[in-house]
Amino acid sequence: MDSPNFRFVKADICDRDAVYRLFEEECPDIVVNFAAESHVDRSIEDPGIFLQTNIIGTSIMMDACRKYGVHRYHQVSTDEVYGDLPLGRLDLLFTKETPIHTSSPYSSSKAAADLLVLAYYRTYKLPISISRCSNNYGPYHFPEKLIPLMIANALNDRSLPVYGEGKNVRDWLYVEDHCKAIDLIIHKGQVGEIYNVGGHNEMTNIEIMKLICKELGKPESLITFVPDRKGHDLRYAIDPTKIYNELGWLPETSFNDGIRKTIDWYLKNRSWWEEIISGEYKSYYERMYSNR
Repeated sequence: MDSPNFRFVKADICDRDAVYRLFEEECPDIVVNFAAESHVDRSIEDPGIFLQTNIIGTSIMMDACRKYGVHRYHQVSTDEVYGDLPLGRLDLLFTKETPIHTSSPYSSSKAAADLLVLAYYRTYKLPISISRCSNNYGPYHFPEKLIPLMIANALNDRSLPVYGEGKNVRDWLYVEDHCKAIDLIIHKGQVGEIYNVGGHNEMTNIEIMKLICKELGKPESLITFVPDRKGHDLRYAIDPTKIYNELGWLPETSFNDGIRKTIDWYLKNRSWWEEIISGEYKSYYERMYSNR
């Protein structure tokens, strides 16, 4: 935050006037759109805000890029646009050729944004690229997501709610590895291309929770099974061959190292997440899990 070449501006990407004003002030040559509503549970509860931010917000950002001559617009997408894979077919992975087959309002809004980005490339010749990543984890991860939620609950000796039987599989990617991939794509990746960014760290939700309990010295009896999420995807797994062959990217952080670094960060930064879970999020959590 203290860097002389850094500026933080809090604004809504759906606010066209604010976005255009910022582009006029900063004259960016590269724009990376990380901004998104991203929690599947919230999208099931209230789809509208996901359509607004993830689709309309994306269109406004690209309109600004067209208007002010940006050299590259990069869309940070998700592997969830591909839907899911069967649990028993470990040979199957998401590739660029995998058809879009969404399961939730969240993934549908991200898929719509991807299609819009590709349309701007074809129609307006906007220089774009897209990356579709697997589940991220690491420092500053918002406490509603699986890993930080389990860490926070375990530290407070609260129950650890897991959907269904906890057998759903996710491919976990440490956040710094993801950012390195994006940096490579925007500087060396091909315009108009889609890159899948995966962590080669497939784990079931129940394995994640047991590992967190072990690292924190907490009993597995804290784990509580709750009714499954509506439309819950079974398995995500990305084939990152393309980004490796073209750009030489591979994830550098093993899950065991990444989860230990993540847990250590949450232990050292309790005030950050404790303030969050004491506010509006607390009522959301109670609404989502208390009666299940």
